[in-house]
Amino acid sequence: MKLKKKDLVKLYRNLVRARKFDQASIRMLGEGKFTSFFHSAYGGEAPGVGGATCLRKDDYIYVHHRGHGLPHAAGKGAELVPLMAEHCGKVTGSCKGITGFHACDPENGIFGAGGTIGSAFPVSVGWGLAAKKAGKGQVVLCCFGDSSAGRGTMHEAMNMAMNWKLPIIWFCENNGMGQFVPIKDAFPMEDIASMAGAYGMPGVVVDGQDVVAVAEAVMVAVERARKGKGPSMVECKCLRFRSHVEGAPDWMHGEIRSPEEVEKMKKRDPVVLFQKKLLKQDILTKKEMEKIDKEIDAEVEAMEKHCEESPYPEPSILENALYAD
Repeated sequence: MKLKKKDLVKLYRNLVRARKFDQASIRMLGEGKFTSFFHSAYGGEAPGVGGATCLRKDDYIYVHHRGHGLPHAAGKGAELVPLMAEHCGKVTGSCKGITGFHACDPENGIFGAGGTIGSAFPVSVGWGLAAKKAGKGQVVLCCFGDSSAGRGTMHEAMNMAMNWKLPIIWFCENNGMGQFVPIKDAFPMEDIASMAGAYGMPGVVVDGQDVVAVAEAVMVAVERARKGKGPSMVECKCLRFRSHVEGAPDWMHGEIRSPEEVEKMKKRDPVVLFQKKLLKQDILTKKEMEKIDKEIDAEVEAMEKHCEESPYPEPSILENALYAD
């Protein structure tokens, strides 16, 4: 499935927004403005952006922990300011400032995420069942990392989803590193998507540094799901330029990951790759890209001002924050 010019421009804007908000998060954490931690998505923004941009507003998405959902929320069209305010522990945050980092925007199909690896799968089955029963053609994009594929919850959920023909896209963001362990040392096969065949569903592998390739692959899976044909798996082979979590050494096993290896990775920066493609295809000019940069820089500046001026929640907020009326 091919994207139109307006779709490509939208993808680019979302990708740049994800990058700039991620970089702002790293800086704000270092300045002591965050009350939580942060797992940067730097270098691996394309899967979240490409996978979420082609979804409908009423589709459901379980965001990946990398970037704390910033790429996914940017692609889905959700507001990023509440997510940033949540990281700052402010009452204007997406969860009233009491969770520290959870992305939550029910109007855009984002209902938060869990900190436990593998918790995405059973929750997404529930959303998939709800979507099927609603009969409105909604789909679920379940985002997970390569290490999550080692959890039993994934296999149970995929088996159930295929049996019930649930409209789920199992979306693996494989950056080759499970926290501190290279995925090649943790899995006996090269492609996680190869497991899809065991459940009778399609599984494809795409270049996760190419946001267009990601979007096109997800669009095929989404169309299949909307037609009632059941789940699919899309595996994005992407990269991680920074350590597992900000402030910690960039470990690989018991040693620091080679800086030379990381610099080599940066030659496949998803933003730069997409810029070159758009310029070559005359989709955007350098001047238009500079305009987009300035607009998003202004958005980031306004976000920081908002976060600084927003108050912290009163302790009494917990009386009403944990339970629905």
